[in-house]
Amino acid sequence: MHEIDGAAGGGQIVRTAVTLSALSGEAVRIENIRGDRPNGGLRPQHLAAVEAAAALCDADVEGDERESETLEFDPGDVAADDVTVEVGTAGSVTLVADTVLPLATALDEAATVTITGGTDVQWSPPLDFLRYVKLPLLLGVGFDVDVSVESRGFYPVGGGEIEVTLRPSAPEALAFDERGALRRVEVYSVATEELEDPAVAGRQAAAAAEALPDVATPTDVSYVEADSTGSALVLAAVYEGGRAGFTALGEAGKPSEEVASEAVDEFQDFHDGAGAVDRRLADQLMVPLALAGGEVLAPERTDHVETNRGVIETFGYEIAVEERDEAVLLSG
Repeated sequence: MHEIDGAAGGGQIVRTAVTLSALSGEAVRIENIRGDRPNGGLRPQHLAAVEAAAALCDADVEGDERESETLEFDPGDVAADDVTVEVGTAGSVTLVADTVLPLATALDEAATVTITGGTDVQWSPPLDFLRYVKLPLLLGVGFDVDVSVESRGFYPVGGGEIEVTLRPSAPEALAFDERGALRRVEVYSVATEELEDPAVAGRQAAAAAEALPDVATPTDVSYVEADSTGSALVLAAVYEGGRAGFTALGEAGKPSEEVASEAVDEFQDFHDGAGAVDRRLADQLMVPLALAGGEVLAPERTDHVETNRGVIETFGYEIAVEERDEAVLLSG
């Protein structure tokens, strides 16, 4: 059984550990989970990720309860199943999806995972980041996966629902080592239907396009039913050799133009650098990189990259990290 100290990182350690445990068939014990956080231990979204992975590999699990600081995960074989998990709060469904996406590499038949919770919430990638930034990269290297949306969920109630479909996949080596020229910036803006009269989603998209007049075009502007009021904006920057996402969430009293400005400023900071993918994508692509090999050019060496690398290497994979001019090359 592999043993991992979870004190130095967040839920990412748990998610990566159970994913690689399921794929390798090797048990793992994680102690001191989120030990450096004020509210340490497992939170609802971490438990949902564990539950989803466990259901797909018939794992024996101990410590899978709220605020538990120790988790043992002993997997069986990954097999197709129709799985439903509920975060039960506005916890992130996209992070649960990230946990199960790599399991497509071990399937012989298609599987579906239905996840309910928060689709567009703080401290996690909004749904359109997963759909229009990360997923196209995975599809491009041979992952046969998709995400469909039943409903959106914002803080504090959540209540959003997505369905993740995993089909047997044999990914090729990742080749995101050069950014190349910027082709376009796709603008995805969504708001709940009670915000349609003040045109919140439209104003968010228009302000982003106005700030980036030569490259950005509103791609999808929509209003949706949801249990909590909210809005989200995602900019998907498409380069010749990579892709990057920049996000912002609306909240009461925050002008739509300020939401757009946050995402645009994040894009401009990235564009002035040299990475082929944004820093969050670099972290999220590390498990696919370990499985398929290749290279990913990240804008910086973050703490998330280092902690994720430590978990990945526990399972026998090697991830090299090399400083390169104004960026960092990750190699698997």
